[in-house]
Parts: sequence; structure tokens; C-alpha cells
Amino acid sequence: MKNSYSPIIFLYIVCLGFFSSCLQNARENSGNVHLDTLKGPFDSLNVQKNEKIEVDSDNQTLAILNETNQGSVSSKHILLKDMFGINAFEWDFLQDPKNPGIADKIFEPKVQLIKSFSAVRQFLDWDKIEDSQGLYTFSPTRRGGWDYDLMYERCKEEGIFISPCIQSTPDWMYNSYPQGMKDHDVPPVFYKANREKPESYLALAKAGFQFAARYGTNSKIDSSMIHLVKQQRWFNDRLNKIRLGLNLIKYVECRNEPDKWWKGKSVQQTGRQYAANLSAFYDGHKGTLGPGVGVKTADPNMQVVMGGLAKPDVNFVKEMVEWCKENRGYHKDGSVNLCFDVLNFHMYSNDNISWFNKLFRSSSHGKAPELSDQGLVADEFIKLSGQLKNMPVWTTEVGYDLDERSAQRAIAIGSKSPEMVQADWIVRTGLNYARHGVDRVFYYQLYDAEPKGQSSGYPFGHSGLVQDGKRRIAADYILQINNAFGQYHYTKTISSEPFVDLYENGSKKMYVMVVPDEIDKKENFQLELGTTQKVLLKYLKPGSGQMASKEVAVNGGKLLVHVTETPLFVELL
Repeated sequence: MKNSYSPIIFLYIVCLGFFSSCLQNARENSGNVHLDTLKGPFDSLNVQKNEKIEVDSDNQTLAILNETNQGSVSSKHILLKDMFGINAFEWDFLQDPKNPGIADKIFEPKVQLIKSFSAVRQFLDWDKIEDSQGLYTFSPTRRGGWDYDLMYERCKEEGIFISPCIQSTPDWMYNSYPQGMKDHDVPPVFYKANREKPESYLALAKAGFQFAARYGTNSKIDSSMIHLVKQQRWFNDRLNKIRLGLNLIKYVECRNEPDKWWKGKSVQQTGRQYAANLSAFYDGHKGTLGPGVGVKTADPNMQVVMGGLAKPDVNFVKEMVEWCKENRGYHKDGSVNLCFDVLNFHMYSNDNISWFNKLFRSSSHGKAPELSDQGLVADEFIKLSGQLKNMPVWTTEVGYDLDERSAQRAIAIGSKSPEMVQADWIVRTGLNYARHGVDRVFYYQLYDAEPKGQSSGYPFGHSGLVQDGKRRIAADYILQINNAFGQYHYTKTISSEPFVDLYENGSKKMYVMVVPDEIDKKENFQLELGTTQKVLLKYLKPGSGQMASKEVAVNGGKLLVHVTETPLFVELL
């Protein structure tokens, strides 16, 4: 979840501007770019000698074309539907807007909207499940009365993949800090605790155990290790019951944006500190913190997702790996004993590094994903993944805003409104990440963070893909793609100007075609289709759950296609 920015941001802008100029120099031609061309305060975006940066006429980076990585990306069988998850809260499932006091019933209209997406990343505030230290509630929660059992059961029933992100430090912990430092974003340790010691994170690690014991796959846990609140809040209040191994949650994320650099050192964690945090949360620091500590202690099958980094810098993760080498050692096969199962980063507009320096420009706005550094950053994480036994890579926040004051806003292009461009760019973000090998993508977020009509200039206040009980155009497009081609997997890219990607589902084949620009550019491209005699051209359609389609004959194995900045789908018949 995004936060308001403190004045420290201005200090960073100087450095960020320097980085941007360095990156611009690296784009002066479309030849091979050597490792030493990208130097600056954030030099982790390394481009190898066997890679090419393709540049358009406006000197904007379109993509890194790395032939050696094409095979490895296609072998991952990245499903198209996995590129279209959403960030949401429990009240997005359980709360009727007309009866906000009812928190323990599914509100059907909201669930139908959520089903537009293939997956949900749930923002789960820690104090919801641990209102008082050492005592836990899940169904209902002590704070808010939310019924997580009901919510997760419904997700499983509907086939909605859900990954809770346990975030925010409870008041019973942050109140140990001096006045002026009390903040729910402080690291999950009591004041003055050593942030590089796993034992400092014992409380969160115990909460991880309780959560995994209930929602994981292991039902053979001693019930005496489960510590639920036993007091009613009021007469006839429903009490929590011990439930084990419900098999409802496969992944859990430990904290949101632990590298909160804009909030200062009192809140920000370093890579080493966060590794210590994860080591406790993961398995009780290899079981040394006692019984009932750590997710894996309760359920070895549950996967721990590292918190999405606000600044997508692989050096932060490399610090984590070094800490693990020193403090967790190695497995018998020689691999590092890591305390996370999924790499995770956040990127907005360009790369969430250089976009902040655009705040001073009157024309500040979001950028089309292919024109940003999105591919560069994704490739760095995929490269690191290859060094970590091909660990999955997620991005759990990305998106575009509709507030005209937002530096992250989508813009009107040609006859398209900002909402239509937001939809184009979000779909193209998913396609771009699939191209680069990212395993899952979650957009920020289901509903607007700010009320309708309010415009504070907050960059992410009106980024919702659903509003007023109905889908925005981006959600229309996502629903259409999931319905038609969600089970298709990325195979290869045959062109980058325009982009033409091949997706397959068994013997079925489909091409996605799009012009990677933001100037209402249109191109014609000839598809070579061999013996295929006819295709279905499928067009994304605002306000609908299904694409528009048109059957077209193929003459001589060739088909000339008119391609625009809105993705077009060509299904082979």
C-alpha cells in the first residue's frame, strides 16, 4: 500500500536524476550495451554483452531482446491469467456498503467483480489476527469482526488464488517507541531491539506460525500450541474455534515494502535486517527460536513470499542472500539456505526508481510499460532468480492512476480517454512481464484509495480497477482475456515492432499483437501462418465481459493485420 511522502524524497531526487541521465546515455544507439555503460547510484540494472536494447525513434527503451533467455522464459509456461491479479482488502469481499457493520458475510456483488481477476493479494494488517500480544483471532477477528475462514473458503471455491500480505506493526508493539516514532510502518520489533537478530522478530514469527497452522496443509499440529482469544467482545459474540490444516492458503507475504526509504531510517529496513526478519518468520530461524515459531514450522508446504520492494533493486536481495550465507549456511547440495521462496518487487510507471524525479515536471504522468525500464528491472530479477535455483519472481504492485494531478496518471491518447489508456497499459504490462519471465502480477488496486471526487494529488488515490459497483475498462479487458485465453501460456516473441507474442494451450495457438507506444501509432504486420486457413481476430471491448470477434480467411499462409496500441488477439482456427 502506498503512503504519503516525507521531505526526504527531495534528497533522493538529486541522485535519481543522475541515474536517469546515466541510463539515457546508455540508450544513444541500438547496439550492444556493455556493463559499464550503466553507472550511477542504482547501477543494478546491468545489461549483459549478449543482450540488445532496442530503441524507438524517440530514443525510448522498448525492450531487452535476450535470445539466450527466450528459451528459459518459454519453458516456464507462464499462464496469461497469472499476469492479471489484483490487490484488495477483506472488506472488498465481506462488506456491504449499505450495511458496513456486517463483516462476517460474503457480499455477492463484490465477489462477482473480484472474479474478473485470477488472483488476489490481500493486505492483511497484523493486528487483525493478533489484537493483543500472544492471542489470535481469525473468524471473526477481534478488530473489525472479519471472517477470514469464510473469505478464504470462498476463494478456494471460486478458484481464486489468494496470497495474504501480513503488514503493518500493531499498536501494542509500536507503542514501545518514543513519541514521534510511533508508526504502524516501523519494523516489527520492539524499540531498541537489534534489527539484524532473528530473535527480535519473534512476535511476528509466532503470528506466522498461528496463521499457517490454521490455513496451511498440516492438520497434525498439537492444538495446545494454538492460542486463541477466549473472551467474548459482547454477549452472544461468536468465539473463534481451533481449526487446523484447512488447506486454504498456499502463499503468504511477509510485510509490504520493507525498504520504505522515503520514511527514514526509523522505518526502513536494510536487506540484512529484512533477512533476519524473514529468517524468524520463515522457520523460526531454522527452528532455533523455540516451538510454535515460523510459517514452515507449522506447514512446510506453505510458500513465503518476500515483501515487495518499493525500489526494485536486486542489490537489496543480494544483501539478504549474503546474510543467509552467514547466518543460515548452506544445504547439502551447496545452495544457500534461504528464508524466502518467491522474489518480489514493485514498479510504477517506469521503474519506481526514476519516476519520482518527474514530479517537478508539469507534464508528469505515467508511461506505457514498454517505454519504461520495466523490462530492464524484470530481467535483473529473473537473472538473480537463475542464481537462486530459478526461484519464482512476482511483482505484487503495479498500476496507473486516473487523477489528473497524479504523477502516475494515464493520459488521453488520440480519441482514447485516460480510462481507456489505463486499460491498454495495464493489459500491456501483463504482456510485457510475461515476455520477460515474471511469474505473477498483481495490480494496485481493486477500488480507489480516495473517495470519488476527492483529488489530493496522491499518486495512487484513483488507481482502482473497479468503482461504483462495476468494472472500469481495465477490469473489462482483464475479464475478457481471462475468459478467452487465461489458460494459454507464453511461448515466444516473434517481433518487437510491433510486439507479436505467441501463446499456446496444448495444440491451440494465439498471437497477441500491439504497438508499444503512446502516440496513437498504428502499423501493419504480416503474420506467417503456414497451413492455417482462417483465424478469429478478437478485439478488447469496453463495457463487456467478452471480446468482439471477426473470422478472417488466410490466403497463402499470410495475413496482413492492422495493429494499434490496444492489444489485438489472433486465434488460429
